[in-house]
Amino acid sequence: MRDNRPRSRSLEPMTKNLTVTVSSEDELERLSAHTPVPGLVLIFAERRACARVFRLQGGPIELGRTELSLSDLLDSGISRRHVRFAYDGRTWQVLDLGSRNGTYVGARRSEGETRVPSGSVVRVGGSLLLTVADIVPFEQHGLGISDGTVAGPSLRKALQAVALTQSIGLSSSLMISGESGTGKEIAAKAFHAALGKPHAPFSAVNCATIPKDLAERLLFGSCRGAFSGATDAKGHVQAAHGGTLFLDEVAELPLDVQSKLLRMLETREVLRLGATHYEQVDVRVCAATWRNLREEVGAARFREDLYFRVGQPEVRLPPLRERREEVPWHIQQLLDECSREHPVSAAVTFVEACALRGWPGNVRELRAEVRRAAAVAIARRSSVLSLDDLSATAGEPIGRAEPAANPASFPTDEVATALTAASGNVTRAARELGIHRGKVRRWLERHAVDASAFKPR
Repeated sequence: MRDNRPRSRSLEPMTKNLTVTVSSEDELERLSAHTPVPGLVLIFAERRACARVFRLQGGPIELGRTELSLSDLLDSGISRRHVRFAYDGRTWQVLDLGSRNGTYVGARRSEGETRVPSGSVVRVGGSLLLTVADIVPFEQHGLGISDGTVAGPSLRKALQAVALTQSIGLSSSLMISGESGTGKEIAAKAFHAALGKPHAPFSAVNCATIPKDLAERLLFGSCRGAFSGATDAKGHVQAAHGGTLFLDEVAELPLDVQSKLLRMLETREVLRLGATHYEQVDVRVCAATWRNLREEVGAARFREDLYFRVGQPEVRLPPLRERREEVPWHIQQLLDECSREHPVSAAVTFVEACALRGWPGNVRELRAEVRRAAAVAIARRSSVLSLDDLSATAGEPIGRAEPAANPASFPTDEVATALTAASGNVTRAARELGIHRGKVRRWLERHAVDASAFKPR
């Protein structure tokens, strides 16, 4: 009898080195050229981050307890035939097959067929799936932790572009753009590693933290007697001789220092503060910023000539909201660190909520919140992070009166139904709706309703 069950594929472990060296631009194009194949990625199961690919070829696929289990310990929360997925080239159709515990799309229980875009998070029992328009990058690049760094296909593609600019000598400089917390220093180290000199220096400077009156001295060094208390000291530029100078938040440099940086880039010479002769330096410069440098040039806050020197080529790092597949791995990495002394794991609803939020602070914000939540759970002697351990405002847009997924936006009957099913228990109702309990409480206050009104009479 023919086996028609959908085939899954566990992704191979990522290569040890995150730096990808590509011999030519044609090679990069060859690696990325393929026919897109839609599919699903299992990113969390059995309270662990994972990476298993399900290709969607030849029609819809059905997933259940057997397909979504990582071991012989089958998830009792998943029915034998649980959910069906189909893709029409634009949207996904998710259909629960009458399962006992339901299928949740975007943390809300799906009733009948639900249509969602690619990049949506679907919860089935204790597992999380991600709908993906093209599964091939996952198969090519992998997903997981390598050398202590979490990376999925989107980040690895960006790192591949970074390595390309260095390996084929497109430029002696590179601009990395992206929101705060997206991993710009990781990209800078990939640029440095592609130089092929493992012992060459890598000097990282956060320009935003340099006092403006000290910027020139710290970057270019000083000579004894240049000012009161001055000594012969190298600057960050000399420290990077033979290697890479990473200028993070380069847009924060004062204009007068920008002009000196431009001269150094063009002449490969540097003049220490108080010196009378120039020193030869050999450095590659990798700059990074979260600002729009073209707008900064237009506002006369960044030199136009320096922009054309360091602003191209440019590689953009995608924000975490475009790399949702990485979220469970960041959580897993941090909890594994905690587990050395206090074993702790994360409930699927906790991971789901993290994957659904926008995280304006990106990886930095997510990891800080997971550390805080883990500390709270450990303090109350719990071994599992629950949805209630996640702050209501964590990962939400900053500067808005109400976080995203405002409970007021939920239909009144939907909240009432959840509260009725939970017998007035706010925590259980919030879990059913896929939101924080504080949002349900604010909804009750807004509508002047007491939770006790939903208790059975």
